[in-house]
Amino acid sequence: MTKQNKIQIFNDRRVRTVWDSDKEEWFFSVVDVVAVLTDSDYQTARKYWKNLKSRIKKEGGELVTDCYQLKLPAPDGKMRLTDVANTEQLFRIIQSIPSPKAEPFKQWMAQVAAQRIDQMQNPELSIDQAVADYRRLGYSEEWINQRIRTIEVRKLLTDEWKRCGVADWQYASLTDIITQQWSGMSTRQYKGFKGLHKENLRDNMTNIELALNMLAEASTTEISKQNNPQTFSQSATAARSGGNVAKAARVELESKLGRSVISSHKAADYLPPVHPGVDVIENE
Repeated sequence: MTKQNKIQIFNDRRVRTVWDSDKEEWFFSVVDVVAVLTDSDYQTARKYWKNLKSRIKKEGGELVTDCYQLKLPAPDGKMRLTDVANTEQLFRIIQSIPSPKAEPFKQWMAQVAAQRIDQMQNPELSIDQAVADYRRLGYSEEWINQRIRTIEVRKLLTDEWKRCGVADWQYASLTDIITQQWSGMSTRQYKGFKGLHKENLRDNMTNIELALNMLAEASTTEISKQNNPQTFSQSATAARSGGNVAKAARVELESKLGRSVISSHKAADYLPPVHPGVDVIENE
């Protein structure tokens, strides 16, 4: 299964979802759906689902309760196996939960599915959805515009790596090289500096950090296009060069400001409180 985690919003409640690109369908966290329909917290919803699952099985509904288990971010920030259900399974589970939100939720699920089909046909709609998601979380318009731009720059970079024959699983290593060069920290060290665990690093960068990271990735793309690397080692050299361009800009700016522009601040420090343990936008 090629998976892509994403938050969906229903009446200001968060539902963890996974898009399976092989099957081209959504899988929803059953516990999150139960929490929405019963208007309960995470732990209460877990107990409710455990009891409901047992009852449905006794009634001969194994096909409904025989759910996939996927690792999703839990409230404690750790990745834990969680029951997920596709749309068909979830419709049948919802029928077993007396709730005035059942019908509105079914309509919402249908809308989620329809939006995904539209986005596959028109990628611009995916950007619109990302903007809406960031706004719900309380990010400023200036930050959102910057973040969306970084997504475009990142896509151009990964397209260039693909052209050069770099395997998908090697992207993380090249990204780590770029980050190390301009920030002085590996991606893991950078996340640790900000006190992050499974959260997306870019979603927790300041405007300046985003700008420098974008400069590093855009520079790497242009250097790669010019040098046309044929091996991973040559692509790594281009990544170091691109990272050094942003490093020079960072050093120059810090000399003017008299302070570091690498910040320990993360999104949780200045955004309104949100349901913990879930990334907002697809993992990159």
